[in-house]
Amino acid sequence: MSIKLGVAFAIGSATAEQFWQWVVCCEREGIDSVWIADRLVGSAPSLEPIATCAALAGRTRRLKFGPSVLVLPLRSPVILAKEVATIDFLSAGRMLLAVGVGGDDPREWVASGVPVSERGARTDEAIALLRRLWTEERVSFHGRFFQCADVTLTPRPVQQPVPLWVGGHSEAALRRTALLGDGWLPSFLTPEQFAAGRRQIVRLAAEAGRAIEEDHYGVFLLFHLAPTREQARAVASHHLQLPARIRHPSLDQSYILVGTVEDVCAGIARYLEAGARKFVLRPVGPPEAIEEQLLALAREVIPQVAASGVAG
Repeated sequence: MSIKLGVAFAIGSATAEQFWQWVVCCEREGIDSVWIADRLVGSAPSLEPIATCAALAGRTRRLKFGPSVLVLPLRSPVILAKEVATIDFLSAGRMLLAVGVGGDDPREWVASGVPVSERGARTDEAIALLRRLWTEERVSFHGRFFQCADVTLTPRPVQQPVPLWVGGHSEAALRRTALLGDGWLPSFLTPEQFAAGRRQIVRLAAEAGRAIEEDHYGVFLLFHLAPTREQARAVASHHLQLPARIRHPSLDQSYILVGTVEDVCAGIARYLEAGARKFVLRPVGPPEAIEEQLLALAREVIPQVAASGVAG
């Protein structure tokens, strides 16, 4: 059983210097991967994930990296295919890709010129075209939204195939994962909800003659570690920011791992029991505390999780 723990960064009020300090810490301490959220517009500072992945490729030698998750319908699949292939080629195969249909903020869709009603269909079509561009010598594609004629994309990605995971947990997202994805990476689900989604993906994939690999089920969680549960809750309550779609934000939700090392490990264990094998953990706290959180994760949590399998 292969268990991997990566981290996600929300840039927030952090400086570029602090961001790179976090990256150096992850590279040095053996954390598996770094993930960047995708927000086109909004008042909260955010980094463009593809550009950030390119920068990460040049500043690291071991870390894997990717968007968590990339809003695929906002992008041209031909341009994205070239960007991902380039980054994967230059990083010797360290680019990861998780995609989704995006949120409901109308400003993002108006600004991009993409009707929100088309996002699901555009995502499905883009996934099909991306796969062909990365693997076929000459590609002609005539879809509802995207077209190309006799195009070749080189250099090819080092990874063949490039792993393409799907985010989200709607009925459409589960079906998209089962029929088109290599893995599943939802966020803000309880272990019970995760287990139910995983069962549905397994069933739908089997009906289509497909199978998702057992260790290609992941989950996005928030965490904050402290010597006591009370200290952890005090910091997390002050800095916790959840998407607007979370109707009842609370530190008592199981997808917010807040407490001691033992508390966080116990929370991860519940997701392991539900079938998760990959974890993207985002530290909650002020920028000056993030490196300390990463060190605690790498030196105290990951070794304990490793007892459940082969973690990294």
